[in-house]
Amino acid sequence: MDFHHALFVDNDLCIGCTHCMTICPTQAIRVRNGKAIILANRCVDCGECYKACPVSAIGVEQDDLEMIFKYPVRVILIPSVLIGQFPRKIMTSGIYNALKDIGFTHIYEVENTVDMVLEAGKQYMHEHKIRPLISSYCPAIVRLIQVKYPSLVGNIMKVNPPIDMSAMYYREKLKSSGIPQDEIGLFYATPCAAKIAAVKSPVGEVESAVTGVININFLYNRILNYLQRKYTETEPPQTDDLLSSKGILWSLTRGELVHSNGRALAIDGIKNVNEFLENIENEKFDNIDFLELRACDESCAGGILISGNRFLTVERLKNRAAEYKARENDKTRKPLDGFLNLNEHGFLGNIEPRPMGKLDEDLSAALKKMERKRRLMCYLPGFDCAGCGAPDCQTLAEDIVQGDAQVSHCIFLQQQMTSQNLLSQEQAVRITGNIWGKERLEKNCNKLGAEDENN
Repeated sequence: MDFHHALFVDNDLCIGCTHCMTICPTQAIRVRNGKAIILANRCVDCGECYKACPVSAIGVEQDDLEMIFKYPVRVILIPSVLIGQFPRKIMTSGIYNALKDIGFTHIYEVENTVDMVLEAGKQYMHEHKIRPLISSYCPAIVRLIQVKYPSLVGNIMKVNPPIDMSAMYYREKLKSSGIPQDEIGLFYATPCAAKIAAVKSPVGEVESAVTGVININFLYNRILNYLQRKYTETEPPQTDDLLSSKGILWSLTRGELVHSNGRALAIDGIKNVNEFLENIENEKFDNIDFLELRACDESCAGGILISGNRFLTVERLKNRAAEYKARENDKTRKPLDGFLNLNEHGFLGNIEPRPMGKLDEDLSAALKKMERKRRLMCYLPGFDCAGCGAPDCQTLAEDIVQGDAQVSHCIFLQQQMTSQNLLSQEQAVRITGNIWGKERLEKNCNKLGAEDENN
């Protein structure tokens, strides 16, 4: 199955500025004809390009809210960070009422099933000796490992994350009350693009238990509008069966780590994760039992579709968890296995490596391409200026040996070729125009910083 991607480029808005290309952690973006293009085999939907784009030309695909009305029973699966975006004075019941006003018949927080995820994790660690084990919680990290660190795929802990566990659990719960399966629609309010991609083309599963995905930012604004019109304080909702203080904190940095045994580290931010995985792959770090890796700063509180300030969201969730903690005891714990069998539903299937750096399926051909790439690097300047429409010289060299670029795309080699009559001025201008767009080579005083910028 090909990777489904939630991120896309709006060519009408894109100005080909390279901000997205230079920040992408997997070198998945090129500029051609003055527009950014995303390479499907490299993109992990981390959303760094979405955050970096100065003109909002990177969009996030999402399901239309109208699709929920195909189902008589419409469940919205919400992460705790949705609640955490609202001021403490807004009671959770007000947010639940708003979601029902939007059209959902049932609300279920995905962290309800965290105790099941924990139990599956303990079992997995006991049965597998490979270390460090890497959490499968963040789908952008799972894909990052697949494409950039394929030798570490075996380290991914194949445990179903709370979103899938809760979708399966709640569907079975509704079915047990007599509701036919085909009348149940389960929709996830996602804080990021990677979870949209994970639902549309799941890794380690044949099919997602989630029916559709709704942008959390869209829901946040609809809820805010409802609260401004109709909010009245009521008692907390009684719809959550299993939610605990540990579940409320699960999606935040260190949410998983505090429950692990042995030496464990929590790392957030895709750049930090990239650096750490490189060291793990090169065996520079050892004696680590568990890694909690999250693509966003402050984990899901920093998701690209989160409207609220991530630090305030973390503070509010910690306060909410403390309130739950104060009233938790062994007597309040409810049975976890009422609707799911952990051995049957708790674990992911096989996760395949998908190395982006593979130059050829044939080993002999791949070695020849590698030799040519290294030879090309003798001539490319190593400035990583991105003037060729690729993020750096090594990526350009790789594109050349794969037949996706030419040596003359390098603006420095282009000058040498022109001076040696290997390339005409007209050819050089045409090549540059093909990369950056012909209009970019024309005078334009309306661009940012130019004398007529504001006209």
